[in-house]
Amino acid sequence: MQDQAAQGQLPGQDHDDPNLWLEEVASDEALAWVRERNAESEQELTARPGYAALRTRLKAILDSKERIPYVGRHNGLFYNFWRDAEHPRGIWRRTTLDSYREPEPQWETVLDLDQLARDEDENWVWAGVSTLKPDGMRALVSLSRGGGDAHVVREFDLAGRQFVAGGFTLPEAKSSTAWIDIDTLFVATDFGEGSMTSSGYPRIVKEWKRGTPLEAATTVYEAEPDDLSASAWHDPTPDYEHDFVQRQIGFYSSEMFLRRGGQLVKLPKPDDANAFTVRDQFVVELRSDWTTGATTWPQGSLLAMDFERFMAGEQAFDALFTPSPTMSLDGVSATRNTILLTILDKVKNRIVELTRSGQYWRTRDIATPGMGALGVSSVDEFDSDQYFLTVTDFLTPSTLYLCEAGSESVSNARQPLKAMPAFFDASPFTVKQFAAKSKDGTMVPYFVVIGKDAQQDGNNPTLLYGYGGFEVSLTPFYSGITGAAWLEQGGVYVLANIRGGGEFGPRWHQGALKDKRQNAFDDFIAVAQDLIRRNITSPQHLGIMGGSNGGLLVGAVLTQRPDLFNGVVCQVPLLDMRRYHQLLAGASWMGEYGDPDDPAEWDVIRQYSPYQNVSAEKQYPRVFFTTSTRDDRVHPGHARKMAARMCEQGHDVLYWENTEGGHAGAANNEQTATMWALTYTFLLMQIKR
Repeated sequence: MQDQAAQGQLPGQDHDDPNLWLEEVASDEALAWVRERNAESEQELTARPGYAALRTRLKAILDSKERIPYVGRHNGLFYNFWRDAEHPRGIWRRTTLDSYREPEPQWETVLDLDQLARDEDENWVWAGVSTLKPDGMRALVSLSRGGGDAHVVREFDLAGRQFVAGGFTLPEAKSSTAWIDIDTLFVATDFGEGSMTSSGYPRIVKEWKRGTPLEAATTVYEAEPDDLSASAWHDPTPDYEHDFVQRQIGFYSSEMFLRRGGQLVKLPKPDDANAFTVRDQFVVELRSDWTTGATTWPQGSLLAMDFERFMAGEQAFDALFTPSPTMSLDGVSATRNTILLTILDKVKNRIVELTRSGQYWRTRDIATPGMGALGVSSVDEFDSDQYFLTVTDFLTPSTLYLCEAGSESVSNARQPLKAMPAFFDASPFTVKQFAAKSKDGTMVPYFVVIGKDAQQDGNNPTLLYGYGGFEVSLTPFYSGITGAAWLEQGGVYVLANIRGGGEFGPRWHQGALKDKRQNAFDDFIAVAQDLIRRNITSPQHLGIMGGSNGGLLVGAVLTQRPDLFNGVVCQVPLLDMRRYHQLLAGASWMGEYGDPDDPAEWDVIRQYSPYQNVSAEKQYPRVFFTTSTRDDRVHPGHARKMAARMCEQGHDVLYWENTEGGHAGAANNEQTATMWALTYTFLLMQIKR
């Protein structure tokens, strides 16, 4: 560090890195290197016995027309975006509720993305849609070239099922748009030089009127260049309409403004709290303790009070939820008359319904089938108390129910709509939950999906998956891919609920934040050691997998404890933590990892940064790196450079980079099937010996 400072070199720079040329995403030299590595990996893995059959089966699962077509309601119709073998790019379609209830709904195609791509000779990938609420017949359709985060935006006429000639249109950028009314938008986009933050997101919000050029849009707010982003939205709830602007300072800090009478009024909420309105209520979700008057609300609480009274300076909140050591808030959804809370209790979901009655809230637990993961979303929060409930776990195919909030009859309140078919035979398997003691004594829970007749002799091929960041909770899920490609092959699947996630609320996340990052790695190592201690597996038969932040996790653990594993799958990863903040959206994550340009923070980061810690003197398990050329969130240079450095050091690695797909790694079912077939073929080769 002192040598770097003396030479005028900042800690976040690495002028001696011989692999910097691999950060040039589309250079001829870098792409030639990618093609060579891809050819090597494909030559080895596609030749393995079973690869072709596995890929065919995975493609059939992905293309299955028996999957649940999840829908969103708008103006009385139910919309769905769908991909299958006939529609590899996908179709946006709609139907009625009565038709949706049928085994074979009658769908009306709204937009055929395959046809659009052919007509315009563009590599369009669906990037989402925003409809004019509560009942407007216009939408903003987002389309990405190749699957990146940057997208174009086009106004769409839902009645005519066509793009609006001369309508709202934005060129390719990482834009944020929101309807104010049919003739007005909030727009945050790339307005030219100086309009984007150092993280690569818009910092200027404007109001754009129909029929005027984008250049004439009126500026509403400007964030600072070093902020993460700025955005705005309109709450269209009848009788409670409001305009809000948000300054996203960092990943976990923001300022919120009410736009009223042409003025912006800052809301006096904690910077690290999330906040939103539900009809007349102002709702605040706390990441840290907050004292209001004589009351201190604990982190992880959900509070509510009358919005106008809050804006007048009062802080008489009601607690809608307060956490416990084993219980945290997992989600919030609102219907016309209720608020629905999804709660994690020992990493299993339950649902609580809240109804306002005069000055008080009535609370009741909702009976739900099974004890796995529950997903709740309102059907139409403006004029309905109906909501969708998805129920799933590792071995039970997901089921979608239509429920009625406020109903006293469970049988009338919950109606099954759709169920996913069983893509693999789950009868030979069981699910167990254990806890491992981490290095500092913290007990870390994890799930194990294992054969009922499996012997605890240390010979079970076991795949350990983790994430551990950004307050993301890992809960039980049903996956035909995992079942067919791993469980049916005799594998054991393990999901680790390590610190950095949100399984036990903000405290669990903050336990691995910045200078505490090593705790996440220690937790993951502890789970691996516990699996070995229980004789479920052994290092020879243990593999690990993670993507994005999880790619950093497995990269760090690879360099710290290579003796524990025999195969590593590292997907769309962060690995060079010296330069991560200079690559694409990396600067936006300094609230999670710290600033490498700060000597004190770099002193922590450098101790775990995989790219700086991999060594020619150590023996490592074989690694399979996967990424995407079109990933404009996590730079593919991370995976490229790590693979190159390990090869230079004489280590045995495989590398595969999809030329499309964005951060998801694949843009359609063909690419997804290939990616997972290569991945599981690698794992079966490495740890099922």
